[in-house]
Amino acid sequence: MRISPVPDKAMLLLSGEEQMVVVADLHIGLEAHLSWKGFHIPSQTEKMERELIEASTGKDALIILGDVKHRVPGSTRQEHREIPLFFQRMVDAYPRVEVVRGNHDGGLEEFLPPDVIVHPASGLRLDDVGLLHGHTLPSKRLDSCKTMVCAHNHSRMAFNSPQGSGPTEPCWLRIPYKPEAMGELIVLPAFNPNLGGSPVNIEGEGFLGPVLNDPALDIDNALVYLLDGAALGRLRDLVVPGRKYKKRKVL
Repeated sequence: MRISPVPDKAMLLLSGEEQMVVVADLHIGLEAHLSWKGFHIPSQTEKMERELIEASTGKDALIILGDVKHRVPGSTRQEHREIPLFFQRMVDAYPRVEVVRGNHDGGLEEFLPPDVIVHPASGLRLDDVGLLHGHTLPSKRLDSCKTMVCAHNHSRMAFNSPQGSGPTEPCWLRIPYKPEAMGELIVLPAFNPNLGGSPVNIEGEGFLGPVLNDPALDIDNALVYLLDGAALGRLRDLVVPGRKYKKRKVL
């Protein structure tokens, strides 16, 4: 199966007998949570809908790798209002819609049309590709997959400004497994553009979840790419000036 990032989008395309769009970390309801803290910003749900509908032409399925909703525990009024409409539009646009459960997706089924397929957090296997959110250990069915795809970390790259700290940008990670394990792990950035995350190149920030803390991963040699396809190099070399890179702690 061929795996291709969609230029300028936090979106993967899987191509085999079927064409499938893969995204993760929509966090619908995030803006309601931010409003409680005094940050009033527009919901990104309609923007995400438009981008996914535009990508649906000729595609057989949409697969969402977890964290459709934001509130844990419970659900906000924003989630009650926006999630059912979002999925109805996805069902209208794609022949098949599937969700792999994330750590924010408790009670998700009450929002979904009956024809949306929900997979457990332990993941989904498509040919030689394993797909999961990343907050739990993968199913044994995924052990022999050549490529694993996960999310959960909202991966971003930090850049320095002349004043010191600077902006961050969403990024992809391609992490090889060590030679004895073989294969690679692809880490998706968050699809919701309002969602922050810990930069991957700052000392002391730990990766989240057992998938990214697998000792079989060669984190130092992870390749980092921006959404526009710019290849930044290996993670070990992408040190923010004045900050020392070190191996990540397990969270």
